[in-house]
Amino acid sequence: MPRPRRRLASTCIGTVTAGLLATGAALAAPEEDRPKGSDIAMGAYLDYGPRGVARIPLLSRWLGGKEIRVGHTYLPGDQWAGIEGNVSFLADWAAWRRADDDRMFVLNVPMQARNEERVPDYQVAQLIRAGAEGQYDRHFRRLAEKLVALGVPDTVIVLGWEMNGTTYTHRCGPDPEGWKTYWKRAVNAMRSVPGQKFKFDFAPNRGTDAIGWTKCYPGDDVVDIIGMDSYDQAPGRTFDDQITQPYGLQQHVDFAKAHGKRISYPEWGLFRRGDNPEYVRRMLKWIEQHKPLYHTITDYCPHGVWQCKQNPDSAKVFRDALTPEKPGPVIPTPVIPTPVIPTPVVPTPVVPTPQIPTPQVPTPQVPTPEIPSPVAPSPVAPSPLVPSPLVPSPLVPSPLVPSPLVPSPLVPAPEVPTPQVPTPEIPTPQVPTPEVPTPVAPSPVAPSPVASSPVAPSPVAPSPVAPSPVGPAPESPAPSPAAPSPLVPTPVPPKPQPQPQPPKPPTNSKQWCVPLNFGEWLSKLVGKQSVCVQVDWKDNFGFWPF
Repeated sequence: MPRPRRRLASTCIGTVTAGLLATGAALAAPEEDRPKGSDIAMGAYLDYGPRGVARIPLLSRWLGGKEIRVGHTYLPGDQWAGIEGNVSFLADWAAWRRADDDRMFVLNVPMQARNEERVPDYQVAQLIRAGAEGQYDRHFRRLAEKLVALGVPDTVIVLGWEMNGTTYTHRCGPDPEGWKTYWKRAVNAMRSVPGQKFKFDFAPNRGTDAIGWTKCYPGDDVVDIIGMDSYDQAPGRTFDDQITQPYGLQQHVDFAKAHGKRISYPEWGLFRRGDNPEYVRRMLKWIEQHKPLYHTITDYCPHGVWQCKQNPDSAKVFRDALTPEKPGPVIPTPVIPTPVIPTPVVPTPVVPTPQIPTPQVPTPQVPTPEIPSPVAPSPVAPSPLVPSPLVPSPLVPSPLVPSPLVPSPLVPAPEVPTPQVPTPEIPTPQVPTPEVPTPVAPSPVAPSPVASSPVAPSPVAPSPVAPSPVGPAPESPAPSPAAPSPLVPTPVPPKPQPQPQPPKPPTNSKQWCVPLNFGEWLSKLVGKQSVCVQVDWKDNFGFWPF
């Protein structure tokens, strides 16, 4: 064995040589090979208790404002009380986690008491069998209740970490099958607590160690994350060896992908090789490439880069890689005004467009014939219904006089429609007023009492609506032309054929019927109409002479 001084000298020479080689490698590395900061959740183990919580913002400041999203600590494994969470510092970590929803709390939980007392394998096998039988379920259930009560039910539980090694009592090598059963019981005990949302991280050591870690994998139903603790130590001298070795970094990534799980690196850092910036640079680049759920560096000597001052080169690589890029000062680009060259305006010759007059063809004015007949009579049609009792005056003398004068009342009858052709001015009351008493004329012609019978309806005659031409008696033809003269400027239409008269009522009959004539065109529409009046001649009627 070399003496200590010689060992120190050899160590110093080796450290300097490694530092020079690493520095040269770092300087020779192309810019694109340098790791870049990302939004992957990162943190560092700074201390297990309140000091670890207090150092988080200081680490963030050292990294140029990099957000530390992962808080990482460990429960003591000396007694079951510590594994149950009966420690004061859990409250400090829970308060830090609750302060921001984007934060993550990672808690390493031992699976056995006396976890670091170098318990022999046969005793470890007995403890594993006891856990598989459920003797320790209550301890994990109490821990879950504690975490839910503290308001951190989504804690990431790194249960029985580095189980493939030889360091801890909760290792799986002495009884792999029993260990997997024990893991399942612990996970199910914690999941049975209401309100929990824990994620369980299966995190072996990189490499084979005492047993291949895949032989300890308990199953996809009780594992949420497949992690790996990877330090700069054997097996594998170079980082490439650590990637390709059995149960190394590449197999870890492939195994997690095959099982549909996210990966993590709960512990990583320097160990046994001194200040190794090349390892730090390559590890950060590996993390950036494979995007784990989170990673935390173990930051105390000899592993760390911030609290451990004996690794300055590695610290520089770590800091440069994770410090957020800040935009440089904005240098305004000088604005050089572009000279404005006036464009000569060339006037475009205006060619006058010849105006060709459009010939105007006069539109012949076709006079529209005015047909007043369908317009005027429409409102006047109902008006002749009221004066109908006055019409019988020309009908009365026809049966009384056998002389040739009898047809005389029938001659003017066709002339009755002539006043109905003009406009609605026909029913002017002035014209029929003097003509109403004309029925007295038959008295000298026929002295018989029948001649005076048409005088009876004279009380009904005062209605001014009656058409004037019908009123005059046939014996006095003089007033007939007087009525239409002021009202009909147009030529008199041809005389219509005499219409059949209604049957003559018997003498002294109580019913009087008079035909109505509304003009040629209206008569075609409404047909032949007549108005009948029922007169009740009572006894002792003083007016009628019979």
